[in-house]
Amino acid sequence: MALLPILRFPDPRLKKVALPITNVDNGIRRLAADMAETMYEAPGIGLAATQVDVHKRLMVIDVSEEKNALCVFINPEIVNQAGSETGEEGCLSVPGIYDKVERAAEVTVRYLDLDGKPQQLAADGLLAVCIQHEIDHLNGKVFVDHLSQLKQTRIRNKMAKQARVTA
Repeated sequence: MALLPILRFPDPRLKKVALPITNVDNGIRRLAADMAETMYEAPGIGLAATQVDVHKRLMVIDVSEEKNALCVFINPEIVNQAGSETGEEGCLSVPGIYDKVERAAEVTVRYLDLDGKPQQLAADGLLAVCIQHEIDHLNGKVFVDHLSQLKQTRIRNKMAKQARVTA
């Protein structure tokens, strides 16, 4: 397994829409394992392939306290959603920035597992939020896109300043 570099907002590669995975093979399983290792090391609770500059519809999530409940979603698609809630979100691609985002309170997601078998999962709470957040990444969106233009500009400027300081 290997740690992968995480793209930082406003990197234009974060805007790319990920393509469906047509074959779940050892390369995809290796990518999922590398993404999980990267997510845990960061540390985070979710990571989409887009964030590591791989534009395939793959995401990993683990919202457990113990970090022992890894979920891998290949070609995830929300097939049902209900309710609404607003909560504070952060993102490994936008480190140090948190803001409130409105999301569906409950989602049902259809996806393939690491064996290429179709699965369906109903989720609420933090897992539902995380699923929506990571699918946004696969669709070329970051949580900042849900905020006002003013907040987006401030965050873009702050991230540019951080990049200059660390360069």
